[in-house]
Amino acid sequence: MEKMQFKAESQRLLDLMINSIYTHQEIFLREIISNASDAIDKLAYTALTDDKVGVSRDKFAITVTRDKKAGVLTVSDNGIGMTREEMEENLGTICKSGSLGFKQAMEKNEEIDIIGQFGVGFYAAFMVAQKVTVISRKYGQDTAWKWESDGADGYTIEQANRDAAGTDVIMQIKPDTADDNFSRFLEEYEIRMLVKKYSDYIRYPIRMEVSKSRLKEDAPQDKPEYESYTDVDTLNSMIPLWQRNKKDVTEEEYEGFYQEKFFDYVKPLRTIHSSAEGTVSYKALMYVPAKAPFDFYAKDYKRGLQLYSAGVMIMDNCEDLVPEYFQFIRGVVDSLDLSLNISREMLQHNRQLTIIAKNIEKKIKSELKAMLETEREDYEKFYAAFGRQLKYGTVADYGAHKEATQDLLLFYSHKRGKLISLAEYVEAMAEGQEKIYYISGESTQRMGKLPQVQALEQKGYDVLLFTEDVDEFIPRTLMTYLEKSFCNAATEDLDLQTEEQKQALEEKKTQMEGLLTFVKETLGEAVQEVKLSGSLCTVPAVMTPGSGMSFEMEKYMKRVNPDMPIPGSRILELNPEHPAVQAMQSAMVGDTQKARDYAQLLCCQALLMADLPLEDPVAYTNLVCKLMQ
Repeated sequence: MEKMQFKAESQRLLDLMINSIYTHQEIFLREIISNASDAIDKLAYTALTDDKVGVSRDKFAITVTRDKKAGVLTVSDNGIGMTREEMEENLGTICKSGSLGFKQAMEKNEEIDIIGQFGVGFYAAFMVAQKVTVISRKYGQDTAWKWESDGADGYTIEQANRDAAGTDVIMQIKPDTADDNFSRFLEEYEIRMLVKKYSDYIRYPIRMEVSKSRLKEDAPQDKPEYESYTDVDTLNSMIPLWQRNKKDVTEEEYEGFYQEKFFDYVKPLRTIHSSAEGTVSYKALMYVPAKAPFDFYAKDYKRGLQLYSAGVMIMDNCEDLVPEYFQFIRGVVDSLDLSLNISREMLQHNRQLTIIAKNIEKKIKSELKAMLETEREDYEKFYAAFGRQLKYGTVADYGAHKEATQDLLLFYSHKRGKLISLAEYVEAMAEGQEKIYYISGESTQRMGKLPQVQALEQKGYDVLLFTEDVDEFIPRTLMTYLEKSFCNAATEDLDLQTEEQKQALEEKKTQMEGLLTFVKETLGEAVQEVKLSGSLCTVPAVMTPGSGMSFEMEKYMKRVNPDMPIPGSRILELNPEHPAVQAMQSAMVGDTQKARDYAQLLCCQALLMADLPLEDPVAYTNLVCKLMQ
């Protein structure tokens, strides 16, 4: 036996490797299994040109052995193994990676997919083990070697025995402490869970002896008895669904994978299976869910896709792969082209990651647009669950992402009585119509009865009815859509009258100038201005905002910040052709008090139609009763 020191220059570096680089202790098993998979890959590659290997591809395997009594966990492979020199080189030098060197040497061979990139992966074992022993026999050699270290005082190398080529990593698990439950890594359920989570798609079977139960053969039928036994099970799936050709995967397999992987009992609305090759190569399997998770709009909701490298899970939620406005997408991305940091737990931001994210964004948008055009019923189900997220994405960052989302938005059409896209609105615009009209409120039914909507309807123009707080920010963000500007029917001049009608209204203003002055004096500070309108159809009066900010926007801003000063100026618009307004003008001659009551009544009714609160509901009720007598 020869005692040797680590080639890294200080114990402090090793402590950093063991205690600081990895954030989760459970990562150790992923690293050890990945190294075992690399060792098998090397021997499988050698077998292509060497008939003496003697191990067919279907015989390669990784074996996990638990000895709870001794506190030992062993991971074995029948891969290429290591010589004494390779042990010293790969295990004695921290940050030295034999896998990376092998990959570089075979860089031109496209069949080689080596997982391991960093020698520190092996040292993750010291997070949970107080001593690590490695017994390895190189393919083609008769001698095996044993490397052993407690991670504190160097390591020893001595000759050992092993029947065939391969490597055993034997970990003496640390005793439990008040803060750490190390013994859980010897439990069957824990090993199953970790393999399923991180190494489910390692291409070779990961086997372990597990406990099972069965019906005793001689047990009476009326009183069945069961017995326990052990058997060797394969813990991993091996071939990921996203690596298979789309034509070879059934709809049931796609749905089953989604429901099992993402714990959703509802089938997804759409499956997106894509791949790319070239500057950056990757495969992706993504899903559009049918419903939102209960915490979807919570601040601590974790978005992002699962990231794999050669079938090994690197990150559970990689936020950089999917933009926030598409955060409802669930799925996985697998790529060998990403630069990982030293612990393989985090990505280094680089050009490859950006390219993949851009491609995924385009793919998601095209799939959603295709669903909108060809599977309208499914798209509306999706929109009911996640439409608000698309709207937030449109207005976020001052509209920086509007090009990605504006074509996917739906709004309620007054004319059609259903949800339509902005493109569908523009396509169906009436002859001579130059603007996209909209109005905000809490109920589509109530908004449909507003005089502004009725006036537009008479012209044959459709009106989009906005019912969510975020809706009114969208026209302000987009400004135009397909070269058509937006017009808020509640705050802007609709300009629907002909020149003759405009001339007639001007004449009415002259005739009724006294009435307008009288009503303004009667209402005082309750309104900023009183004026005539030629587009009120069947109602006598409406209330419009004098600040340019719609009433719905005022309500929203008040909810967001109750202390924010909101301009509450109001403009009362009167319909000069309505009998109620004409009655008020007649009352000015013989009964001034009744004319004042009429003015108050019309003001209150206009507030009610605008869904604004009355300052004194009791006074309004008494006023109505007074006029009825």
